[in-house]
Amino acid sequence: MISRAWIVLAALALARIAFGYQFQSVASMGPGLIPLFHLSYAAFGQLIGAFMLAGVFAALPLGVLGRWYGDRWVVAGGLALMMVGAAISALAVGPSGIATGPTVAGVGAVAMIVLQGKIIADTFSGRAFMLAIAVSVCSYPIGVGLAQIVLPPIFGTLGWQAGFLSGGAITLVALVLFLASYRPVVHATVRRFAWPSGRECLLLVVAGMIWTAYTGSYAGYTSYIPTTLTLRGDSLALIGLVMAMGTWGNVPATMFGGDLAARFGALRILIFGSVALSLGVIGTALAGLPLAWSVLVGVIGAIHPGVIMAVGTLSAKPENRAVGMGIFYSVYYFGGTLSPLACGWAADWYGGPAGGLLMAALLSAAVIPLFLLHRKLADHGTMLVRP
Repeated sequence: MISRAWIVLAALALARIAFGYQFQSVASMGPGLIPLFHLSYAAFGQLIGAFMLAGVFAALPLGVLGRWYGDRWVVAGGLALMMVGAAISALAVGPSGIATGPTVAGVGAVAMIVLQGKIIADTFSGRAFMLAIAVSVCSYPIGVGLAQIVLPPIFGTLGWQAGFLSGGAITLVALVLFLASYRPVVHATVRRFAWPSGRECLLLVVAGMIWTAYTGSYAGYTSYIPTTLTLRGDSLALIGLVMAMGTWGNVPATMFGGDLAARFGALRILIFGSVALSLGVIGTALAGLPLAWSVLVGVIGAIHPGVIMAVGTLSAKPENRAVGMGIFYSVYYFGGTLSPLACGWAADWYGGPAGGLLMAALLSAAVIPLFLLHRKLADHGTMLVRP
């Protein structure tokens, strides 16, 4: 029983790694794709944002489908769509076809992301639950960092088609592991559709905006680092090391962030992490020593995502949480579609990819006022209002 639970967690973590890897694929191969297809930075941003586009419309319906038809088959279908999306991109002949693949894969990723919290809650309890949530959240940056290390060599030797297919291969392993291990938990609950109250919906929207601002900033950093450093003449080895520190450094930082918030207060940790992330991204854009700035981004600037996710989860009462997370992720996916485009526009206006980094820093700074607004609006007893 215990071993199966951890195998389920391994499958979900691997699926999150595949999500990060597939989302980062276009950015990691960007130094080759941009000249190959004569892309503007705005068009490049659209390719990155294509992965998030369908989530705007799919998050809430997929959450409802998971309740009606069961977590196992909705998540499995989502992982299958992630594989199909990778294959579509690999078979494409131009930017439009490449963008279709992430759009399809993004729908599958929504199913996995929206339902994974429920699956973890059904499978774990107590301290094991907190550990499992942390492992799941930390898996995404592992996939992002892995993409930057693996995909440039694949692009140079086997072509961009093989790069997209490699993301599908990771997803296949996650799908097999998930189907072999996960058995849904049947709850003796009232079978009725629960919609959050108006105040809860408002809190969920604001919480979704906070998560969008954080993830948009982080995605802007990882998306424009490869191109920025390539234009500066830095080696692939240095770029890979910078990306590894900026992504894999998140793992211990995020794991310890919850304890730090409990000790020093959620607001203090969120402000500290947001400022560090903004300064690290600005320093990368305007100064040298990218490895030093990546420590600021990847370690200190990653201590607060757990606080943001806690706020999002607690924005709806337990009986409304399934639908509430669909609302939360709908906002997130809408913002996740626009933020890469905004970074692309900034890069075109600035005259280089460093402009995309500066926009990413601005997004990180927006986390603080949004969080303060959420604290002011929150009033029900389950909410994390004070430290």
